[in-house]
Amino acid sequence: MRPDGPTMAAPEESLRRRKTGYSHPEPESPPVPGRDPAVSPAHLHAGTFWLTRIVLLKALAFVYFVAFLVAFHQNKQLIGDRGLLPCRVFLKNFQQYFQDKTSWEVFSYMPTILWLTDWSDTNSTLDSLALLGLGISSFVLITGCANMLLMAALWGLYMSLVNVGHVWYSFGWESQLLETGFLGIFLCPLWTLSRLPQHTPTSRIVLWGFRWLIFRIMLGAGLIKIRGDRCWRDLTCMDFHYETQPVPNPVAYYLHHSPWWFHRFETLSNHFIELLVPFFLFLGRRACIIHGALQILFQAILIVSGNLSFLNWLTMVPSLACFDDATLGFLFPSGPGSLKDRVLQMQREIRGARPKPRFGSVVRRAANVSLGILLAWLSVPVVLNLLSSRQVMNTHFNSLHIVNTYGAFGSITKERTEVILQGTASPNASAPDAVWEDYEFKCKPGDPSRRPCLISPYHYRLDWLMWFAAFQTYEHNDWILHLAGKLLASDAEALSLLAHNPFASRPPPRWVRGEHYRYKFSRPGGRHAAEGKWWVRKRIGAYFPPLSLEELRPYFRDRGWPLPQPL
Repeated sequence: MRPDGPTMAAPEESLRRRKTGYSHPEPESPPVPGRDPAVSPAHLHAGTFWLTRIVLLKALAFVYFVAFLVAFHQNKQLIGDRGLLPCRVFLKNFQQYFQDKTSWEVFSYMPTILWLTDWSDTNSTLDSLALLGLGISSFVLITGCANMLLMAALWGLYMSLVNVGHVWYSFGWESQLLETGFLGIFLCPLWTLSRLPQHTPTSRIVLWGFRWLIFRIMLGAGLIKIRGDRCWRDLTCMDFHYETQPVPNPVAYYLHHSPWWFHRFETLSNHFIELLVPFFLFLGRRACIIHGALQILFQAILIVSGNLSFLNWLTMVPSLACFDDATLGFLFPSGPGSLKDRVLQMQREIRGARPKPRFGSVVRRAANVSLGILLAWLSVPVVLNLLSSRQVMNTHFNSLHIVNTYGAFGSITKERTEVILQGTASPNASAPDAVWEDYEFKCKPGDPSRRPCLISPYHYRLDWLMWFAAFQTYEHNDWILHLAGKLLASDAEALSLLAHNPFASRPPPRWVRGEHYRYKFSRPGGRHAAEGKWWVRKRIGAYFPPLSLEELRPYFRDRGWPLPQPL
């Protein structure tokens, strides 16, 4: 039975602890008579975050690993020497635009390691950055320990890729990963590689930095919806979302056909999670834990219902800062010498005596206070944006992507359109007997009989951009003509981004065109579903006319793109 302890003697201190939520650990229960304390389960106290740091670092390292894996597999084809939008051309154009600026000014506008490398072989540079990121993130993921140097290296490597990634890296989750990664630097000691660095407790300022991040992510997403598409206000957006989202998965097919009342419930739940739950962060420990649990559950549901890259996995990371050691203890094994046991001993030591201040601790405390001041200063335009009726989402206000605005699906497309690339070997593209054959992408809808893919947290960047291209024109997406030229040459790098090349064992096509189609999910139990079709499609018209390689050569030269050489 727990004794009354000091709480009866110090009611004011008890009240203060209840209000703040995270205070000094409560006194430990005395050992039970007849039970060996060495084999008793460790009951961790609230208010410390040693285990929280381990979980945060592992979760962040996992997202970094996926991001660098995507970069390693796709960067050469997208921004490499012969990529669809070569970063070398982008860097040269940027350099020319700022030709009257000093090298440092140019670097500060767009910080990237590629300014310091040889541009004659950007493929090797891009691979090296991705592989180094994969190695460091794997180490942190496996061991659960890191220092500031390793986390700063991950942040700098990924920022170097984002800043030269052009449209392929133009989405909100890139800035979100950089902001989350920047905060992750300050979770760690400067040099020490230990899961429980005794002299470096987890900073409350950094934890509140993570909580402030998840608050802005969710509230920004909720406000952009209420201020955006009317369907969010009349609760009908979910009638369309599953079918029209960028890359649906098989679960989305069945969710789309849910009853109308279920879609209304989904929309109301979304508003509750994004507009009300974020304020739980400021209502004490229990409300903060409820906030973290609800946000993680919400992101898990989103993961199941669509392929939204690693966005939802990443959004779980700052939510973990809502949990202290007492809450996360169940994730770790008990027993003598275990992490839980070591944390319990450290909690006793902290309660038993006040440690003498160390020089490193003083420096670190100063750095954390400086971080808090920096985050507060950089948050001013972000808060003004949240309060503005002209709110913008997924925007960064500085080149380091430290404090950004966020939001998702402020508007919902009501019908799905797709660009289908086709090739023919016919010498005359206009001939009635010309046979046009479809190219299939890795994940985006194409063949109506192909089952939607399930790839989250992995991400196919080209497939995602094809979704945007479908409700724009090819003039807004000149890279799609570059892709067409590469298909005319049967370029191996470009074809590696696709799932099916109809000319794999034949000479390249003579003509390639883009066709515009409207797609709808087939009805379960209906005729198309009985034929094994997940989609029903109807041609809208031409997206771009038939093109030959010779016609595209001047277009390539004007943009500084390498000319594709037919096999």
